[in-house]
Order: sequence, then structure tokens, then C-alpha cells
Amino acid sequence: MTSSAGLHLKTFFLISLMILFGPLGNVSLSKGMKTIGAISLHSPADLLRVGLQILQSPFIWLGVLFLLMFFVSYLLVLSWADYSFVQPAGSIAYAVVALWAHFLLHEPISPTRWAGVCVICLGVLIVGHTSPRTTEQK
Repeated sequence: MTSSAGLHLKTFFLISLMILFGPLGNVSLSKGMKTIGAISLHSPADLLRVGLQILQSPFIWLGVLFLLMFFVSYLLVLSWADYSFVQPAGSIAYAVVALWAHFLLHEPISPTRWAGVCVICLGVLIVGHTSPRTTEQK
């Protein structure tokens, strides 16, 4: 395996982790906040009450953990691949979010939103056929 092939493999592996962990984190946060319910802050005591509810939610903590793993994967991949490659390639997560929101959170997804997700996926396909690094390494 050449170093270029190794770069591609580890880049795509970490982008895959980003695509997994980012949506998992966001779906977990959404689930956690839905279990807490609508928030109305009329006094400092309300803020304290909501803050305690948030800190006691296992879905919130799970979401934070997944988003932390997303962030670590994101930082690692940015250390060797161009941002102009990583960000669009990682955007396939929008499709994952739509799928998980529909199937796990039972949210309705309109045909227009699905069309937008398809456009994003097409863009990811195009970007995925470019080199992860176009800048010179220092």
C-alpha cells in the first residue's frame, strides 16, 4: 500500500466515523431534549431547573459523548486532508441525519427535504472523486 493509498484509507475511515458519530450525537441530543419537553425560561429558577434536567438526561450525555468522538475524528482528519475535501465529504451525514430522524425519532421528512438530501449526496459523490490533499505538506 502506498502512502497515498494509506492517506485515502485513513481519511475515508475517519470521515466515516464523523458521519457516524455526528448524527448519532445530534439525534441523541434531540431525543434528550424531547424527553425534557418545551423549555420556557421566566425566572432564574427555571434556568436552574432545566439545567438540572439536562444534566440528568442519559440521552444528552450520550449525545455529548458521540459529538466529542465526532470532534476528535474531525480534528484528526483535518490534520492530513484539506478542509475543502473533508467538509463536503462529511456532509453525507445530512442524509444519515434525515434517515435516523425519520426512523428513530419518527419525524416526517417531506419530499422537498429528501430532494435536498439527494442533491447533497450528489455533491459528496463529486467531491469524493477528488484528492483529499491538494496543498503541500510542511
